[in-house]
Amino acid sequence: MSPAVAEIKASDGDVESARGIEKDSDTHLLNEVVRHFSWQSVSVKVPDRDTKEEKTILSNISGNAKAGELVALMGPSGSGKTTLLNVLAHRAASANAKVEGKILVNGATPSLSAFKKSSGYVEQEDSLIGSLTARETLDFAARLALPSTVTKADRQRRVDGLITSFGLQDQANTILGTPIRKGLSGGQVRRVGVASQLITCPKILFLDEPTSGLDSVASYEVIAYLKMVAKKNNLIVLASIHQPSTTTFALFDTLFLLSIGKLCYAGPMSEIQPYFQSIGFPMPTHINPAEFLLDLVNVDFAHGNAAADQRLDTISAAWGQSPQSLSIVSTMNPPSNHEYEKLRVQERSRTTQLFIPITLLHRNFIKSYRDVVAYGIRFAMYLGLAIMMGTVWLRLGTTQENIQPFVNAIFFGSAFMSFMAVAYVPAFLEDRATFAKEIANGLYGPSSFLIANFLIGLPYLFLISLLFSIIAYWLSNFRPNGDAFMTWVMWLFLDLVAAESLVVLVSSLFPTFVVALALVAFANGLWMSVGGFLVSPKVINVFWRYWARYIDYQSYVFQGMMVNEFSARSYSCSTTDPTTCVCMYQTPLASQCRISGQGVLDTYGYQTGKTGEWVGILLAIVLAYRLLAWVVLRLKA
Repeated sequence: MSPAVAEIKASDGDVESARGIEKDSDTHLLNEVVRHFSWQSVSVKVPDRDTKEEKTILSNISGNAKAGELVALMGPSGSGKTTLLNVLAHRAASANAKVEGKILVNGATPSLSAFKKSSGYVEQEDSLIGSLTARETLDFAARLALPSTVTKADRQRRVDGLITSFGLQDQANTILGTPIRKGLSGGQVRRVGVASQLITCPKILFLDEPTSGLDSVASYEVIAYLKMVAKKNNLIVLASIHQPSTTTFALFDTLFLLSIGKLCYAGPMSEIQPYFQSIGFPMPTHINPAEFLLDLVNVDFAHGNAAADQRLDTISAAWGQSPQSLSIVSTMNPPSNHEYEKLRVQERSRTTQLFIPITLLHRNFIKSYRDVVAYGIRFAMYLGLAIMMGTVWLRLGTTQENIQPFVNAIFFGSAFMSFMAVAYVPAFLEDRATFAKEIANGLYGPSSFLIANFLIGLPYLFLISLLFSIIAYWLSNFRPNGDAFMTWVMWLFLDLVAAESLVVLVSSLFPTFVVALALVAFANGLWMSVGGFLVSPKVINVFWRYWARYIDYQSYVFQGMMVNEFSARSYSCSTTDPTTCVCMYQTPLASQCRISGQGVLDTYGYQTGKTGEWVGILLAIVLAYRLLAWVVLRLKA
């Protein structure tokens, strides 16, 4: 090993003594259950997109990790390290992947439930809520994961212990950071992500490229804290890593080196140099060991280079026949029943399911008032829309020339308010990404997520409806009556609730921003077309009339607003001279040179007295959207 690496290895003790950690601040993390984690003959095959034949991603990979070890899974891009990490963590390796092999804890195969409750996974792009502070992030993770028997004081002690352990005391009350508000640095955010998993007391922790996107100093910082926590609490930590610096690489205890799905080395860091020298690949001095190893096994840029392929085959074959490789398999002995029972009995219990939606609701509330993207931009957008509508349809009169402008204003107010709900797509996709991470860790299911998501939106949507109406309704001179005004607000509120429910359904089904945005916009365009304004319900094509119009929430909002405006109002007809009266609609008030609003409703085929029925249908549509979203999230979980 090079002198630089030896020097770094010698300084490992400094990492464990750093930051003055309190002795008992994180005793709950102590692992006394999982002593040994191993995997045997793990292979992964997927169908090739072009040839449809099986393509090998991982080939016969075996290995083990002991309590207190920090293990690196390293290799060039496409080597299979993330796939191996996902397989070991009992996550989906790839679409339509065929997985073979054994994964053992203490030498036995645990149930999926036991394993998930005894492990944690930190993703490469960790879905943390940027508007929360570091302390809030850990506190909410604890409230979701820890059983209700853990007191608030004990929970706070655990949070404080992790904040201290990861050196975040000075940043505990700083937000992680959003696109608009700056927060913690990249390395600090990674530490918060790791700590949020440790708060759930995992015995085995998996991390997918925890240093990706960080500079060498931040990378070293993250891995140093990981090693410190792993050593102190006897945890097993496995991390995929791409190309660490010399100092970061030296922090790991064990290395698994992969290339195109083949295992090239698996053993202690201290034996890397002598092993590769023994098979004819001596490591030069004054070189980053990680860089040397990656260059040695990388064949991505060696297409047609027989020498590079042969070198990789030689390295892989040499490892398969080495005493170290054979010793890995021989150590995988069956455990005593007592050891397996100990793992099963000490599965983490969860918090009471009744409290999970309340916790999520609290978290969503904090995000909603801090994150401008969630509702702040929508408030500004809708207020701008209200001012525009109120000034375009300014002080409409009660003459027959204003009947059509009133109808147009009603359509604009209902349809475009609904259409602008597409602005909710990015905020929901962020929430959905957080949900996907937390359901994968077994914290809660789609019911709790959707209940909290629905409830947090109601007061904001009602406030938006009220503020919009206060401006647009009175400026446009709709029916000047308190009951009529509140009925208008009700229809607008139900319109927004249904539109947001549509966003939730589509974004749950297609969690990609551009796709979700396009489909929500298309659906709203369709509902506008068949809602009754652009094409009268009396003449619309029967194909659209008998399915689309009856499930179109905008149609019920439009006709409800029309009835609210025209059922109790009359309009004066035009006169060419004092004795001649010309009315656009023939109603019983024609003899008085006036038009009854009921005549306008008759033109559209709308009946009065059906407000309750339409409200019920709208609520049923909202419920259907939410239930379908639940089904989608359950099937994708």
